[in-house]
Amino acid sequence: MPSQRERLFWVWSAMRGRCSNPRNKGYANYGGRGIKVCERWESFEAFAADMGPRPEGGMVERKDNNGDYEPGNCKWGTRQEQNSNRRFCIYVDDAGERVTLKEYCRRHALPYRPIVKRIQDYNWPLALALSYPVRAGTKLARISQGAA
Repeated sequence: MPSQRERLFWVWSAMRGRCSNPRNKGYANYGGRGIKVCERWESFEAFAADMGPRPEGGMVERKDNNGDYEPGNCKWGTRQEQNSNRRFCIYVDDAGERVTLKEYCRRHALPYRPIVKRIQDYNWPLALALSYPVRAGTKLARISQGAA
């Protein structure tokens, strides 16, 4: 079984590869769009000192997903946090809190997929997509033409 230090090294190595190796499968979404690893973190020792031990299942999470990998922009996060911090996420206001549409739908027992389809495929305004009952029928796609 790999040691804690070895697992941390793999995280560091994968992070650097995504940002600097054009042959890395994740490069297009990281280095290819300008995401870099800060100079300090070119050293594994500095990365390990700044991030501390990797919690079980923890992943390097950039707070600003358009920002670089650097001490002020990174933390250990969960898979759910990572899934909520993507470029294509739709954010909504839920009683003054900014949350993803997926989280909003979960909190309010709304079906996510039909609502996101209304927004992305039919270009509905967010308020309209959330206000129409989901099982209202197929006419809703046609309504969107007049709603946009």
